[in-house]
Amino acid sequence: MGLFERFLSVWVALAIAVGIVAGYAIPDAFSLVASFEYAHVNIVIAVLIWLMIYPMMVQIDFSSIKDVGKKPKGLVLTIVINWLIKPFTMALLGWLFFKGIFADFVDPQTATEYIAGMILLGVAPCTAMVFVWSQLTKGDANYTLVQVSINDIIMIFAFAPIAGLLLGVTDITVPWDTLLLSVVLYVLIPLVAGAITRKKLDKADDHSRLEHFLKVMKPYSIIGLLATVALLFGFQSQTLIDNPEAIVLIAIPLLIQTYGIFAIAYIAAKKMGLAHNIAAPACMIATSNFFELAVAVAISLFGLHSGAALATVVGVLVEVPVMLSLVYFANKTRHWFN
Repeated sequence: MGLFERFLSVWVALAIAVGIVAGYAIPDAFSLVASFEYAHVNIVIAVLIWLMIYPMMVQIDFSSIKDVGKKPKGLVLTIVINWLIKPFTMALLGWLFFKGIFADFVDPQTATEYIAGMILLGVAPCTAMVFVWSQLTKGDANYTLVQVSINDIIMIFAFAPIAGLLLGVTDITVPWDTLLLSVVLYVLIPLVAGAITRKKLDKADDHSRLEHFLKVMKPYSIIGLLATVALLFGFQSQTLIDNPEAIVLIAIPLLIQTYGIFAIAYIAAKKMGLAHNIAAPACMIATSNFFELAVAVAISLFGLHSGAALATVVGVLVEVPVMLSLVYFANKTRHWFN
């Protein structure tokens, strides 16, 4: 695990601090960035999101899908949790907290946007950091690759319908054209571009050129993530200065969701008799989120200054330390799966 991944929460926290201070000190600069928009998509943020997503998609090896039938149980577990359970529990927790428990602390419009951001996180399963979690739990790397590849294919077709359904259920008007555009822009096109890039770079099948390319791209991916976080919190700076408890309010249901989903997946994995090197990565994939996609779609649907965008970015801050704690737990309980 590299220096960046190990201290991701620290870098994100610093980017948040820089964004808030800069947004408060030079609001006109952030207003200018916010004005660069086309079809409800902010051009600057779109470029930064692409810097994050594209290298991740290059890592996906779709040729590994041919091995999907060898150990189907782990794949079934991941698919069921990611697409039939996790989005709906996230929507339920969002509604429970922001329409119920926290209703007196948040105005109705902002509460609705927070719920929307949580839903977008819940509908976007992780595609990149899960390789780190798999490595830290000594997971089967090839099987993890299969799981991620299958999830990305499903995401192309399932993300928009499930997100639209849940956003509609929570009384949010769904601009379907913008939602579908976001899926094409941030999932389909990067996925195709990544597959083409991988094929061209890895013709010799020795991974040397591919690994060099990913190494070169990694700093740009880091810059894209931190710059996106800084911009988002810069856009939200006045709101956060006036209402700093917003981050805490959003983080509470996200923490419950993350630990709760992991518990469901881990218990199910044990009941299914999975080996630990399959069970641990499967549960990590089921638990973590593709926050880059969630951030991009939240901005496209609700705007840069929205509570939905804020909720997705808080998801970044919460996820890394929580996932590291789950890695520790999974390693300590390896003997459960002997």
